Amino acid sequence: MDAEPNASTPTIALALGGGGARGLAHIHIVEALDELGLKPVAIAGSSIGAIIGAGVAAGMSGKDIREFTLKTVGNPREVMNRIWSLRPNSVREMVTGGFRFGQFNLERILKAFMPPALPETFADLSIPLKVTATDYYGQAGILIEEGELFPALAASASIPAVFMPVKHEGRILIDGGIYNPVPFEYLSGLADIVIGVDVVGAPVGEDQQMPNRVDSLFGASQLMMHSIISMKLEAHRPDIFLRPDVGRFKVLDFLRAEEVLKTSEAVKDELKRAIDAEITFRALPAEG
Repeated sequence: MDAEPNASTPTIALALGGGGARGLAHIHIVEALDELGLKPVAIAGSSIGAIIGAGVAAGMSGKDIREFTLKTVGNPREVMNRIWSLRPNSVREMVTGGFRFGQFNLERILKAFMPPALPETFADLSIPLKVTATDYYGQAGILIEEGELFPALAASASIPAVFMPVKHEGRILIDGGIYNPVPFEYLSGLADIVIGVDVVGAPVGEDQQMPNRVDSLFGASQLMMHSIISMKLEAHRPDIFLRPDVGRFKVLDFLRAEEVLKTSEAVKDELKRAIDAEITFRALPAEG
């Protein structure tokens, strides 16, 4: 039976990290909070974490997000139908634009794949949402908390060499995970318990196995993001920090959504135990 919130229930803030299809494991985090009767008071997200965070901020439950995910990106036929809806309108458009690798317009793709529950603006979300992106020429991470929602989500998830950068308020933006893979520091002081979830993963293979060019590109990004996360954790660790078992999956393995969820399901109970431990610890009388 789901827990009922009461006056002693701690407030929760949730930071969901970037990692492409590996980030579907975030769904377990949302479901665990639903089952405990806990709704985040603030959410920060990078890349896929920003996208799933937007669903939660719009009022979707973990169950809603799971069902929608398996029905869309986890369903090959539905993926093809929605991609087909994005086809160029003319031969000229196909030749001059088209779907070239590295030139996909992610904002268009998001609008074709995201649930109708998502509003157009941050102001219409029911929970405050903080979205990270990387200012390409400004050489800095930025935080977006207001204005239009879809351009911010597209910027945050614009993986280099896969999606086009996004022009937003006079800046060229790319994947938020480049500078801030798990943006938990933006939630400090906003809740009793801050939860950070890392789905970056790591290169997988035999020690002597030579990666191909694409795997090498994404693997290098994973190593870079691991370094950033390690430094962040040394400086200021969130109350709860989780790493679901998603290392075997690649950044674009969305068609393996069901497998990602099955492999990473243990993180749901891990989060419940961690929250219980935090509550128990906070209830202990202070020494002295």
